[in-house]
Amino acid sequence: MDNDRTKADFADLMDTVNGHIRSIADAQRKRTELVATASAEEGRVTVTCNADGVPIDTVFSDDIDDLDYDDIAMAVTEAAQDAAAKVAKMAEELIAPIRTTRSRLPSLSSMVEGLPDLSVKTPEPQRASFDPLSARKKNEDDSRNRPWSVADDD
Repeated sequence: MDNDRTKADFADLMDTVNGHIRSIADAQRKRTELVATASAEEGRVTVTCNADGVPIDTVFSDDIDDLDYDDIAMAVTEAAQDAAAKVAKMAEELIAPIRTTRSRLPSLSSMVEGLPDLSVKTPEPQRASFDPLSARKKNEDDSRNRPWSVADDD
């Protein structure tokens, strides 16, 4: 009888996992359609970014010539960064229910004795810097270039 219960539990888990996979695919499809727009310099510069934060449209108002080139450059950067941040927030809101569902699923390590919990080894995605290259400091001890192993304990 215990084997029947285990089979039923496993079947329920697989249904949940399959539904989760469908949700992920749907969210990924919806994410590709996301765009966000932001303006700077009192609306003189407007930039639209796609879901990857890449500017796909830039519009200058008729009075753009009130600004000098440095002001225009800074306004384009500001509007692009604002639009990219907006679309990133939209994408995060789209994926939030999936993360909640995933957090409720049992880990493989809790079902298979001795299997390491890989979720604690998975690095969190890091946001790219919005600082210009001239403002960034080079980090010589870049841990991303260090070899990594599941057996690492750090």
